Amino acid sequence: MFTTKHQLVRYNKLDKCFQNFGKEYSIEDLLDSVNDAIIEFDQNSSGVEIRTLRKDISFMRSTSGYDAPIETIKGATGFYYRYSDKNFSINKSPLNNNEAELLKNAISILQRFEGSPEFEWVNEIAPLLNDKFGLKNNENKVMSLESNIDYKGYNLITPIFNAIINKTVIKIKYEPFNTPEYEIIFHPYFLKQYNSRWFVFGYNEYNDNSQWNLALDRINGNIEKTNNKYKEDTTNWNDFFEDMIGVSKDQNKQVEEVKLVFSKEQAPYISTKPLHWSQKSKLLEDGSLEIRIKVMLNYELEMRILSFGEKVKVIAPESLVTSIAKRIKILNANY
Repeated sequence: MFTTKHQLVRYNKLDKCFQNFGKEYSIEDLLDSVNDAIIEFDQNSSGVEIRTLRKDISFMRSTSGYDAPIETIKGATGFYYRYSDKNFSINKSPLNNNEAELLKNAISILQRFEGSPEFEWVNEIAPLLNDKFGLKNNENKVMSLESNIDYKGYNLITPIFNAIINKTVIKIKYEPFNTPEYEIIFHPYFLKQYNSRWFVFGYNEYNDNSQWNLALDRINGNIEKTNNKYKEDTTNWNDFFEDMIGVSKDQNKQVEEVKLVFSKEQAPYISTKPLHWSQKSKLLEDGSLEIRIKVMLNYELEMRILSFGEKVKVIAPESLVTSIAKRIKILNANY
């Protein structure tokens, strides 16, 4: 069964209505209740039609669904719906066949991922799910994520992830490039991968910065747990990364419009794989492509531009033109 949008919201709301023996829910009452629940969940939704509601009730009654004991009862003002068993609830029932099949397929797919520590937890829960749902192991990998298992910080992803989930303050020995090692008390909030490297953002107690950035490959030794009180995070990390490329963010900088022109040969690649979500493109008469993106200027942006070599030209802002030109002069001097 394909799970449509808001389907589980509808089933759960109907379940509550059918359990309520203090009210007689007509089909119109059910529709109003279900649509209220949908709109509360998704304010952009306009709800569902009565035809969809009837299909939901039919599915809940079926053995393919929840085998729910839904009765249609004739009352004084018309027909109403409720469970014949006051103690029944779909949330008390085991997974139906369709749900079990969806779960088995999901676990099967996850087990085929390789080369990424994000899915290490699957190795722990998969045997339990295999045993319960009879999922056969499939050793043939069908998907591989680009990841370097020899990356120095690879083994730290899971403990840092656990520290974030469990709101644990940690002690880290950190050694930036060309800088002596130092110790830091850190409240981890968010893990981010960029350019095959991993970074953790969080609160640095020493400098009272809640958006401090640490590269996992610069952490020395093991991570130590502390008993320090965890400082709660209020950052919206989706918004935090929205106006930048990479992980370096100078809070004193403003978003600027970057204008680039790509060669005719490179244009199709940039059209199909934008540099940033804000990208706006215009095809020029000679076949080259002009793009505009709104981002903060940082090191990663410059490296990304340089990666295109002679196939791109920086037009604006002037500060970026100057910075890229300086790097090209240094690069040229090496040959």
